[in-house]
Amino acid sequence: MKQRPFWYIGAIAALLLALAACGGGAPTNLLPAQDATAVNPSNVSPVAEATASPEVITPSPIPSRTATGGVEVITGEFTYTNDIITTYYVEHAVGLVDLYGFITRDEEWELPVESQALGPLTIDLERQRGEFRLALPARPAGVLADVDNNTQRDTGVQVFVVAYWPNLYGGPFSEGDDRSFGWPAYLASTVNDPENNDEITGGKLVVWAPDEAQQFPTDFGADGLLFTADDPVGPLAAGYSVIDLDQRPFGIERNREEQVTLHEPPDAAIKDFSDLSYTRAFDEMFKRVRVEYAFNGIPGKAPDWDALYANLAPRVAEAERQQDRRAFFEVMFDFANAFRDGHVGVNSPLSGALFRERAAGGYGFAIRELDDGRALVVFVTRNGPADRAGVQVGAELLAFNGAPVKDAIAAVEPLGGPFSTDFALRYQQARYLLRAPVGTQAQVTFANPRGAPQTVTLRAVEERDSFFATSIFQESNPAALPVEFEQRASGVGYIRINSNYDDLNLLIRLFERALKTFDDLDVPGIIIDMRQNSGGAPLGLAGFLSDREIIIGQDEYYSERTGRFEPEGPLDTILPHQNQYRFDKIVLLVGQACFSACEFESYGFSKVPGVIVIGETPTAGVYAEVSRGQYVLPDDIFLQVPTGRTLLPDGAPLLEGVGVVPTIRVPVTAETVLSNRDAVLERAEREIVGR
Repeated sequence: MKQRPFWYIGAIAALLLALAACGGGAPTNLLPAQDATAVNPSNVSPVAEATASPEVITPSPIPSRTATGGVEVITGEFTYTNDIITTYYVEHAVGLVDLYGFITRDEEWELPVESQALGPLTIDLERQRGEFRLALPARPAGVLADVDNNTQRDTGVQVFVVAYWPNLYGGPFSEGDDRSFGWPAYLASTVNDPENNDEITGGKLVVWAPDEAQQFPTDFGADGLLFTADDPVGPLAAGYSVIDLDQRPFGIERNREEQVTLHEPPDAAIKDFSDLSYTRAFDEMFKRVRVEYAFNGIPGKAPDWDALYANLAPRVAEAERQQDRRAFFEVMFDFANAFRDGHVGVNSPLSGALFRERAAGGYGFAIRELDDGRALVVFVTRNGPADRAGVQVGAELLAFNGAPVKDAIAAVEPLGGPFSTDFALRYQQARYLLRAPVGTQAQVTFANPRGAPQTVTLRAVEERDSFFATSIFQESNPAALPVEFEQRASGVGYIRINSNYDDLNLLIRLFERALKTFDDLDVPGIIIDMRQNSGGAPLGLAGFLSDREIIIGQDEYYSERTGRFEPEGPLDTILPHQNQYRFDKIVLLVGQACFSACEFESYGFSKVPGVIVIGETPTAGVYAEVSRGQYVLPDDIFLQVPTGRTLLPDGAPLLEGVGVVPTIRVPVTAETVLSNRDAVLERAEREIVGR
């Protein structure tokens, strides 16, 4: 079975080009075609007209190539700028995809498996280029649609698009748990308009006519839309034809072998301003971001655009006059940190230098804030400044440079931002309180366990052990599989989903294998640990655990056509999987190192009846679609800004700034931060086995 990453796919919300993601938007101003009836091509009974207006006939289009008995093979190539497809997929193919969903403007039309034909595709990773060859079936099994706009009920034609068709899960075809809906708009032989419900505006179609009596549109008509009432029509020869929508009238190509190009949509392509001057690149980026930013209109998320530009633009101009790479990078760093959004980020070859200058030095100890307001020392670097001054693990930090520790932490501007939540910001402030340029002196007041307060002066040295000691990714393993599982000594089944940014086919198979293994072992319950997962592609894995559809929310993107955010695609849902698994108890573990697609996954799990959510904190509260907001600026600066949001029925953003909140919160105490035990996991096991 297979799914595509960039058009509406069942349970997938926004497959990071995605997302989809993270898809065609819901039609608004379209004149939709009437429903047509699916017909087996071996029994060509009439179908209902796609439209019901008087027939408009134009002179027959002149075939652009020498006419033959029809097309038999499609070859072609494509280029891409966003390499997310080669991260998520390892089984690449090209498909002949039925466009009946587009003809009827039905984004929830399920693609029949019998209509699908696949061909081999090779990808050159270095050149970011693909080549393919697709042998057309002698008699296709798509849905016949009458698109000639007359009042008669005719047999109709089958209309296809050639599209990138990788395998996500199971066998090569789209069916069962891997079904597909709507029509493709990413790396397809058509050109689609993402600002207008993915309407087809150009490119090429593959059309099959069962006989010489069928007609097909020769132009878009006055409304500029294909397969609507005002399309002029002309005759079409039997067999396969390639229709060139970029010619007027449409060209008809019928050589035995025809070529088509698959198109990467402009919105999915990386916005490359690297060849522009600093001022032009900044202005082009700023102009787009200020209207496309996902959370415009959401209180507290976007910066004051006018004030931000007034502050930064003169600095950009000065950096350009001085040809100062560092100054331009610092402008972009400040731009990113003007947001309250953990998805906004900037990176460059100078990022490491900025950290080294501002935070390479440490005082040789790390702290954690407790629920009761105290800040305890949880790590001391051996022979570091704090160790030599007598600071012990378990000591309470009372003051820093003369300020009460609570106030000192609040004054810190951490480098690791921006942040979507207060708890994430506060955690990093506590970490960066103890970072400084090498050689910086600080006055530290502390009290060791059972000791009196004392004040010492520490000098920062170049050390990072204390910084890594409290990293939220401390337990992550870059060499791990995307999903790992084991049966705990308690008998409980434990599943850890390490990443959604990996081979998705492998990820899904490993997760289902874990479920099947624990089902066979008849475990008393399972724990799904999402605490160390920085995101990737939302997959809807909760569909294995629920026989009911799980409602997620409505995706929205900014539309240049209307000047506001518009719904895109049907309501996001997680569909039940054909393979279902049931356990007496299910516990979901969450934490602030679960970002983005990890939060989508966690949200889905949390909606499975009976699931208990446990954690010290919610998930990160960083949820949006980012694939359309990728920028390359001069000096190899990469900027990411989210452009797609998902809204709940009450209009609030899904998860952003909130996260998946624990139903049972494990308190942060001296015992939990000073112990090597996993208090959250232990609490989860107690919920299942009762001890």
